[in-house]
Amino acid sequence: MAQTATTGNLENAQKTIIAAANYTEEHNAPALAQIESFTLGKGEKQVTVPKVGQMSMSDLQDGVDIIDEEDIGMTTVDLTASEVGAKIILTDKLVRQSSPNVFSIIGRQLGDGMARKKDKDVVALYSGFSTDIGSAGRSMSLANVSATVAYAKGNKFGSQVYINHHPFSVWDIANTAVTASTTYPVPHGWSEDLLGNFFSGLRPINGVPIFEDGNISIDSADDAVGVCADKTALAVLKSVETRTERQRDASLRATEVVMTADYGVFELDDSKGVALTLDASTPATTS
Repeated sequence: MAQTATTGNLENAQKTIIAAANYTEEHNAPALAQIESFTLGKGEKQVTVPKVGQMSMSDLQDGVDIIDEEDIGMTTVDLTASEVGAKIILTDKLVRQSSPNVFSIIGRQLGDGMARKKDKDVVALYSGFSTDIGSAGRSMSLANVSATVAYAKGNKFGSQVYINHHPFSVWDIANTAVTASTTYPVPHGWSEDLLGNFFSGLRPINGVPIFEDGNISIDSADDAVGVCADKTALAVLKSVETRTERQRDASLRATEVVMTADYGVFELDDSKGVALTLDASTPATTS
């Protein structure tokens, strides 16, 4: 029997690709998930986000007028969106001769590409903070992380503070505990939990979660720029959510599958975050 690429074949292939693409796009952008999100309404070209300074309260006396006036110090940030996308071509022959697993793989790669683009756009904002409390060659030890958390809380970053850094940097936290445990028994508490659950997510330090992001780039000196920030420090503006469409090209005997999104990422409040330059040397696999 001759192999034919029917409408049903194409529909199934596209559905498989879209399902896999959407799943991976939603689950592979850790930096994007940690920031504020805004949606651009229909007919709008931008969203203007106001920023108001801190207010101070004064002691009052009965029968005495309040004479101190607070300057709200309001500024605004204008957010706009731009398009990104990619196209793949499904030839009739590919559809005829491929199993659903192939289309799942294609979908995952497409979704990974979109997630990686969005995540890298957010990560690129980290070096834009005016303050960097790390330094080249400094390890992400437990002491340094604790000092970073103290800095964030002491400077009133907010109630949704997080740390995001390259996995090679985050490994130094575990290495601190591992080195100590080779001489002394691991005590109950944070170190025991860290070693037991290192690959399933780090326990927050003083209420601040630590995330790993392989999309953070490493420079030629083996350093990487991560972040310690409140959720309100950075933002994403979504105009059009990720969508996938198809178009038939009869002369090519193929179908184009196009994935696009329309968004923008921005720094909202420089006072709510800091860059964190730390060593990101590849961990040694041998002693």
